[in-house]
Amino acid sequence: MKSPRFWTVVLLLAVTALILRSRGDTDRVVASEPLKLMPETIGQWTGQDLPIADDVLAVLGKGDFLNRIYTSSRPMNVSETAVPVAANLPIGLFIGYFPTQRTGQSIHSPQNCLPGAGWTFDSHRYLTLKDVNGKSFRVGEYLISNGEARQFVIYWYQAHGRSIPNEYVARAYMVADAIRMDRTDGALVRVITQIAPTETVADARKRAVRFTALMAPMLPRFIPN
Repeated sequence: MKSPRFWTVVLLLAVTALILRSRGDTDRVVASEPLKLMPETIGQWTGQDLPIADDVLAVLGKGDFLNRIYTSSRPMNVSETAVPVAANLPIGLFIGYFPTQRTGQSIHSPQNCLPGAGWTFDSHRYLTLKDVNGKSFRVGEYLISNGEARQFVIYWYQAHGRSIPNEYVARAYMVADAIRMDRTDGALVRVITQIAPTETVADARKRAVRFTALMAPMLPRFIPN
């Protein structure tokens, strides 16, 4: 027997298809800068682009993608449980922007876009963060593990000035905006960092949140409001 979650997804996809078909074949596409222009220096972190495998690009579909690792040589002021090496662990930033989702392209859920090959979800929650300018945005926080290895993840969908941590809510907003604005563009944003054996989850979270608070105000250049 299929779960209520399954039928919710089916219903949303069916409604989306019907509404988008009734609204025509094209979207109003708002100009934006390519993601490759995301600053290579964010706060104390310096970035380096990583290639995206062809099979991953095939799954993602047509869009603009950024896959970058940011590293820091300066220690952070974290708790006494973390040594400087742990405090300076790299932060991965992945952004996928889809100018249109009308032609079958769609933003994937965290279960599809977080590391696979043995990684499991240990916990997740939705909450509100603030960027360095004091603006609030909603995110999902995930703790994932693969054997002894653990990673902390911040993940959300962004479209038209909104940050949305839930894929079903994001889909509902996309349908509404297709009707009101003739726009179905949107993006997923993922920040991820390893949790070292010498630190706590709180230490890794502080590192990821600090980076995210600095990076988030830059997003409207690449993901139009």
